[in-house]
Amino acid sequence: MAREDGRGEGRGEGRGEGRGRGRGRERDREREREREERDEFVDKLVAINRVAKVVKGGKNFGFAALVVVGDQKGRVGYGKGKAREVPEAIRKATQEAKRQLVRVPLREGRTLHHDAQGRWGAGKVILRAAPPGTGIIAGGPMRAVFETLGVQDVVAKSMGSSNPYNMVRATIDALQAQSSPRSIANKRGKKVADILARRTGGGEATGADAA
Repeated sequence: MAREDGRGEGRGEGRGEGRGRGRGRERDREREREREERDEFVDKLVAINRVAKVVKGGKNFGFAALVVVGDQKGRVGYGKGKAREVPEAIRKATQEAKRQLVRVPLREGRTLHHDAQGRWGAGKVILRAAPPGTGIIAGGPMRAVFETLGVQDVVAKSMGSSNPYNMVRATIDALQAQSSPRSIANKRGKKVADILARRTGGGEATGADAA
């Protein structure tokens, strides 16, 4: 009987140690994933507001955050988060932004393929492609979107509401309307060179332009 008890204790201890090691490995993997995501994505805090919820006993105060996330290689997204503390609100907004990433085709990896307009609610924005060396000429919320997207040269103007939520949504609405010469050529059944020749006035097409 004593031997059997000893065996039982040994097995129980072994199982407990095994489970502990398994949980430790999972935590390490999660940390590695978070580190990789941090390296891959750039996030910018656009706005933080103090909000209040009226309840029976008075008011519950909290914070609402608006965050823009991108990989600076043609992907961007925005998210909102609410919490009692600022760091938690930012964390929630960042997670939501990563779930709502959209891909935008860029010309030569630095500017837009063509001019575009976007609208959301009372917010209206106009985006224009720009030559090399122009830089990002845009207001605060729009600048955050372009920087995280990876745009280097663009001219943008907000014509409506200055609400950061509307401006960010209107900017992403305009970016989603972007079409690359390759996608247009596929739709029309033509060659990419034909589309680019019309845009450049008969000039030679480059691979970077077609992307």
